[in-house]
Amino acid sequence: MKVVVQRVTEAAVKVDLEVVGEIKKGLMVLVGIENADSIDDAQWLSKKICNLRIFDDQHGVMNKSLLDVEGDILAISQFTLHAKTKKGNRPSYIHAAKPDISIPLYESFVACLEQESGKKVETGKFGAEMQVSLINDGPVTIVMDTKNKE
Repeated sequence: MKVVVQRVTEAAVKVDLEVVGEIKKGLMVLVGIENADSIDDAQWLSKKICNLRIFDDQHGVMNKSLLDVEGDILAISQFTLHAKTKKGNRPSYIHAAKPDISIPLYESFVACLEQESGKKVETGKFGAEMQVSLINDGPVTIVMDTKNKE
């Protein structure tokens, strides 16, 4: 699994001009799932995301986690995170998992985030054309891939 985590002051996602998920202070997480990913990857990432110390403490030092600041999460599926661009100009998505694998794993990932954070996680709509808006705070953007756990 590959994720892009962005610290935000607010974020929202729309489908057909209707807001389907929105948060205030917290993290927006773009999630890409590959065929080789498993529930272990979802559990590892959710724990890591909720405990990342990327929020400022009283001294302006990134020393607090999402849990410490009681922030929210907006998780959005994004198969394009697994784009291969080595050859030509059209990205290949051959490693992105098909819906029969990615939907249940994405739903498990969201459930893991909810368990770790103790809060409902806002989401987009899997497979839909979405419009995402956010105010990146910092900006702070971190990319994590479960293939690089060690």
